[in-house]
Amino acid sequence: MEWVTAALLALLVPDCMAATRPNFVLLFADDLGYGDLGFSGHPSSLTPNLDRLAANGLRFTDFYVTSPVCSPSRASLLTGRYQTRSGIYPGVLYPGSRGGLPLNETTIAEVLKPQGYVTAMMGKWHLGYGANGTYLPTRQGFDHYLGIPYSHDMGPCQNLTCFPPDVKCFGCCDQGVVTVPLMVGETILQQPVDFVNLENSYSGFATRFIRTAAEAQQPFFLYYPSHHTHYPQFAGWKSVGRSLRGPFGDSLLEFDSTVGAILQTLEETGVLSNTLVFFTSDNGPELMRMSHGGNSGLLKCGKGTTYEGGMREPAIAYWPGVIQPGVTHSLSSTLDILPTFAKLAGAPLPKVQLDGVEMTDILFNHGPGKREAMFFYPTDPSEKYSVFAVRWGKYKAHYYTRGATHSSTTPDKDCNVFAFLQQHDPPLLFDLESDPSENYNLTLKSLPGWVTVQKKIQDLKAAFEASMEFGESEIGKGTDPSLEPCCNPECSPKPKCCQCGTVGY
Repeated sequence: MEWVTAALLALLVPDCMAATRPNFVLLFADDLGYGDLGFSGHPSSLTPNLDRLAANGLRFTDFYVTSPVCSPSRASLLTGRYQTRSGIYPGVLYPGSRGGLPLNETTIAEVLKPQGYVTAMMGKWHLGYGANGTYLPTRQGFDHYLGIPYSHDMGPCQNLTCFPPDVKCFGCCDQGVVTVPLMVGETILQQPVDFVNLENSYSGFATRFIRTAAEAQQPFFLYYPSHHTHYPQFAGWKSVGRSLRGPFGDSLLEFDSTVGAILQTLEETGVLSNTLVFFTSDNGPELMRMSHGGNSGLLKCGKGTTYEGGMREPAIAYWPGVIQPGVTHSLSSTLDILPTFAKLAGAPLPKVQLDGVEMTDILFNHGPGKREAMFFYPTDPSEKYSVFAVRWGKYKAHYYTRGATHSSTTPDKDCNVFAFLQQHDPPLLFDLESDPSENYNLTLKSLPGWVTVQKKIQDLKAAFEASMEFGESEIGKGTDPSLEPCCNPECSPKPKCCQCGTVGY
């Protein structure tokens, strides 16, 4: 392990930072479940590049997001703070939302830029558009941006092609709003977006960005929050029909192929050995889509719920020559990515209340890490109900449970939208090591130390809730149709007239 120690000293001693600052690639899938990937045992998913990361990197078994839906989960990832602090609640942001991630919140990109990093993002932002692009990634620390500013189902899609040669998108998506735009920087490039060629554009963008940064010998941060495998699924010529899993599998394969292109570029430019690649997903699978949705494996329920299937995600850290391959059961979260990247880059942390802790002990020593507990908020957190569940060690306590529309259609009645809010006093208690499916509630009879465990979790919950200050709800500011992005802003009638096209990027 001496070579690992030497590498770490070079990375973690500030005086050496100018020569050794690592690059960061952050991969963030959409609505991908714990049981969706090849390395996690899905029999018909085709994910050779993610499997390569898992085989040669550090795979997390107990990794969590902070929300079972998109916008709040992304806010926490980029800021290291629970969404309740930044105001990204309840639910998600829409094309015409007045609010967005507040500009006084500090993102990973804004942490890294003062250290000389060039930053880029491609894919799904979903943290606000606002008046004149107020909340776009370019206003939040990203030098370059190519992508869709919100979820790609937030616009009519029934007449759009999702698979070649001309297979229309499955479903109708949102109606009465503008079609989904593709943006470069703060300019709309296409409206509606060309789904068939979208991933080619992303792959080319990533390749150019990495090559340019490598040639300039400049450290870089690339954030790729993919649209795959959110509804409606789509894929281009290279992936359509190639998997055994149908449209979902083809969509997943296309995402995996872009991961492969990024890895290949890192290798070809000679920077792979100085790049930390981190992969995870924003929330659990949308089970209501049935075969057009993901799979949570052995975990209970999925998107929209605070059960394990809604917020426990696959995750991998890959850094050849620095991070030893293996598996960690250490409790970790997307909250911990910002402080980890900051430490490795020699960057000071934002002067705000952070909820994340750095993970270098886990990454480099396969140690237990610093995270003591994880707190689970529903899609609509409130000070009245506060935390729905708490995980401490191997135990998870549910103070409230509720099903969700996103997780309907499964045989488990607890997942369904008609499983209304239920308070549990005493809380339900599960041993997630022996019962990750949350099937068997522990009692004083089945767990002799039940009282001690319950008290410890209750104390952690009380201390956390005392530290929480709810920010003003950005989503509660409502929507204004005039804020929806339109490539022809003066045209009429909207939204039908908002159309423009540029082939490729």
